[in-house]
Amino acid sequence: MHRFLLHNDEIREASERGLAPGQVGLLAGWGVFSTLRVYDGVMFAFERHWERMQTDAARMRVPFPAQPEWLESRLYRLIEANQVSPGLPLNATLRVVVVRNRGGIFEGPGITRDFDLIAFTVDMAHWPETVKLGVVPDGRHAASEFAGTKYISWAENLTRYERAHEQGWDEVILLNERGEVAECTSANVFLVDADGQVWTPPLSSGCLAGVTRAVLLEDLRDLDISIREKRVMPDDLRSAAEVFITSTTRELLPVTDIEGLRIPGGRAVCDRLRHAFSERVKAYLNARRNPVYN
Repeated sequence: MHRFLLHNDEIREASERGLAPGQVGLLAGWGVFSTLRVYDGVMFAFERHWERMQTDAARMRVPFPAQPEWLESRLYRLIEANQVSPGLPLNATLRVVVVRNRGGIFEGPGITRDFDLIAFTVDMAHWPETVKLGVVPDGRHAASEFAGTKYISWAENLTRYERAHEQGWDEVILLNERGEVAECTSANVFLVDADGQVWTPPLSSGCLAGVTRAVLLEDLRDLDISIREKRVMPDDLRSAAEVFITSTTRELLPVTDIEGLRIPGGRAVCDRLRHAFSERVKAYLNARRNPVYN
């Protein structure tokens, strides 16, 4: 974690103590979060992250800021504070969390804010060039009213991710109760079929509406590559020409192996989409080079 964090309206030293056990969201995992990439001092696709957090907060009954500008301006103050040196834009991963503070029988005394805003930045992770995946049956419950919600009770995902590494995998594919492919613990799944078409599971599979997933589906329309949603079964992955995963921190990463089965097709389509995604990021940054700090 970098030197400074954001706590509500204040930029503080990350080592300072500023939270209380009586904030019910901290004890119960009652809050929502998102992870953003900061490229050259600019948050990519902030609007998409905001919209998803707002939707998730309403679903989870978590009080949430009323205006995106309120949150955006404070996050840029954090980015500015954590610049390595003046004039050197920050390249980092940013985590923003909105925690519910009140409710239930364990609410602490003297808590006046309905929610706390917490955000911090870290160095970008160094991911491998390709990944190997395991498979976890019944890892997602697509019929749940909270399926696809990104809330801070993240222990199941962390446990599965840690166990995957102990078993020699980089990540795991989570199947839903119908045996369909949903997602990974922190990434969406895409496959390329024999005809060169790209497919990803629909949100009805129980997967998260990932921001990188949305950019590929909605913003890369000018390519001659078809990118669509459909029901995906494990056998579809095993017979695919290519498989890759997407997330904010990883962007796009090719999959070479699923539980010991080699994916034969290489990474040509993934590489083309990765390049197109990078161009999309550059265009976004060029449009927002001079963010306003309030």
